[in-house]
Amino acid sequence: MSRVPSSKKPGATPVDLVGQTLEKAIDPLKAAWKSAALKRADRDTRQFETEPAPAAPAAAPGKPGLQVSPLAVPFPVIPPIAGVEIATGRAGFYKHEREDLVVFHFPEGASCAGVFTRHTVGSAPVDWCKRQLEATGGDGVRALVVNAGCANAFTGKPGADAARRTASAVAKRFDCRQRDVMLASTGVIGVVLDDGKIAARLPEVEGRLSADAWAAAGRAIMTTDTFPKGAYATAEIDGHVVRIAGIAKGSGMIAPDMATMLAFIATDANLSPAVLRTLLGVNVRTTFNSVTVDGDTSTNDTCLMFATGASGAPRISRAGDRRLADFREKLEAVMLDLAWQLVRDGEGATKFVKVTVTGAQSPHSARRIAKSICESPLVKTAFAGEDANWGRIVMAVGKTEEPIDRDHLSVKFGDLVAAHEGAVSPTYDEAKMSAYMKRPELEVSVDVGVGRGAATVWTCDLTKRYVEINGDYRS
Repeated sequence: MSRVPSSKKPGATPVDLVGQTLEKAIDPLKAAWKSAALKRADRDTRQFETEPAPAAPAAAPGKPGLQVSPLAVPFPVIPPIAGVEIATGRAGFYKHEREDLVVFHFPEGASCAGVFTRHTVGSAPVDWCKRQLEATGGDGVRALVVNAGCANAFTGKPGADAARRTASAVAKRFDCRQRDVMLASTGVIGVVLDDGKIAARLPEVEGRLSADAWAAAGRAIMTTDTFPKGAYATAEIDGHVVRIAGIAKGSGMIAPDMATMLAFIATDANLSPAVLRTLLGVNVRTTFNSVTVDGDTSTNDTCLMFATGASGAPRISRAGDRRLADFREKLEAVMLDLAWQLVRDGEGATKFVKVTVTGAQSPHSARRIAKSICESPLVKTAFAGEDANWGRIVMAVGKTEEPIDRDHLSVKFGDLVAAHEGAVSPTYDEAKMSAYMKRPELEVSVDVGVGRGAATVWTCDLTKRYVEINGDYRS
């Protein structure tokens, strides 16, 4: 097997609330699923933690002058997923030569589910997908079109019309309904999508459809990313081997909820749309919604999952079906791997940091505290400076106003105790702590001493390169 590792708002649609609503609906099943899945994901991903990252080339693919992240991991070998065809092309949304268009084609009867940004200024593609999935229930999706270089967000009716025309052009090529075409865009906000550029390339792209183009697709959806992100796993359903593959993009503007990114996952398992919605709703929280680079949430966050049913495995219509046990574990491992890669490619990142909070009043409280630590500029710059400044971590804990016991608060960096029982640890060793902070991967553990709630969030450091990259973004 390859490398795997909000409250209800007025006017919200069922698709808007899929993550929370479904998670609550299956609470009796969720605890068992999550415990088994996380254990398996940890075991599967640990085998790759010791693999050295490839030497950084002079520049990131399709991004002249941008250095590959030192935390980059190689793109995995992803074999064909039965029923999935992919093609890439250049529509011309960038000044320099690079592919920026991806088309996925699915067979009749494919299922789809999606989870989207909760940003109140959602993009035209996000609005399109939510509306179509609500209308069809996710049955019969035939295509996905993704472009990089133009987000088509904050573009009003012209942007919505451009999205509709794109779906119409693709529907004609694949002889399906507009509503059977999903859309996703990423890039500069406030620019209306020139859909004519996509339409002009469709004949060429259609002719290049292949079952073996996952790596090319991963590269084509990149914006400020420095390496393509992919993950793959096999699972067993009732004696049949099924495959799960995914790609994602994201480097900056990464924060829940939905984590700022695009992610596309496909499987040849035969799963109903209801099952897909449930699996995404359960797993998003501990994967894509548990990573943060800079605390900013995008207008275009989209995670779409497709099931072609072409593996020969039996149809599964209940998320609680026991035959799905292995599949659930492997799916979460794929999603977690992709989420970790987003952090590893954080703009200017040099440290991959895991922050675990325990002893909180509730999991929700622990999550808020962990996010506060991970999103604090002072904490993140200390990581960049290889400084175990536990005082800044204490600051980030306290500012949340979540219940804590100051006199029982403890902070650890790896196995090294920095603070214990509300004071500097008597075993604190500056030399050992400094040596630990030079590692590219760090773990911070905080116990706040009031309960049993726990949560883990992953982040990266904040360096000068982050400012440089974002200062030049539209140049």
